[in-house]
Amino acid sequence: MNSAVMRKTMYYFVLPALLFYCLFWIIPILKLFQYSVTDYNGYVQKFNYVGFDNFKNLFQSEILGLSIKNTLIYTFITVVLGNIIALALAFLLNANIRAKGFYRSAFYIPTLFSAIVVGFIWSYVYMPDEGLIASFLNKIGITGFDTNFLGSYSKALYSIIAVDIWKNIGTSTIIFLAGLQTVPHDLIEAGKIDGAGRWKLVRFIKIPMLATSITINVTLSVINGLKAFDYPFIMTNGGPGTSTNTLIFAMYKMAFTDQQFGKASALGIISFALIIAITAIFVFTLNRREVSA
Repeated sequence: MNSAVMRKTMYYFVLPALLFYCLFWIIPILKLFQYSVTDYNGYVQKFNYVGFDNFKNLFQSEILGLSIKNTLIYTFITVVLGNIIALALAFLLNANIRAKGFYRSAFYIPTLFSAIVVGFIWSYVYMPDEGLIASFLNKIGITGFDTNFLGSYSKALYSIIAVDIWKNIGTSTIIFLAGLQTVPHDLIEAGKIDGAGRWKLVRFIKIPMLATSITINVTLSVINGLKAFDYPFIMTNGGPGTSTNTLIFAMYKMAFTDQQFGKASALGIISFALIIAITAIFVFTLNRREVSA
């Protein structure tokens, strides 16, 4: 009797969380779908339903293709380069070196800062003529090098990608490092007895044992890259031109600068579908390899 009452009572504890979830997640998503087929400007509650015109206009415009291109470049580089660097650091920090604890803490420190702080700091680092990089190059006698990284159409996107990698490298390194701690020492000893060198131990024992860590880091990196907004907004405001326009930044600008909430909602649905599809493909592929490994 008491156990039955307790089971029924337990549901009441779920209600507050469920209420907040519906209020701040489910309802906004439903409103997003509604606004995507309207000419809603974000202010006047009287709007007209325009069908799929917003989607049609987006697919006919250059901004969608450009934003997707920039977002995919952003994602690809952060996933590949970020995880390669993090994996190399994890192996280095897992070795028997002096002050290992200090180096582990040092590489994790950038993760503790907010994106706003990191964006402003690196904006000063990238400043032409007087920034940290420009001052260092002048100090060592290198002159004539274009240090206007954020003002260059061809360099701006890659400059903010470098900042994103620097900011998140600590988290990826810690996850890889935790995975390395779980590699059975018996396997490594057996490999050494069989004559495996350092590279073969890494290639055939340690990396396969990191399958779960790789899946976690790649998934997080893919999601982080596909929803990139902070640094394009803080450091370049999407510029110069549209060189650092990502999907989420284009949606923000369309909604809050151009006051085209209906069109921005349609772009939000496209972005949501793209993020879900790419993330699902990555997770499915990595999980299959993880099982086979």
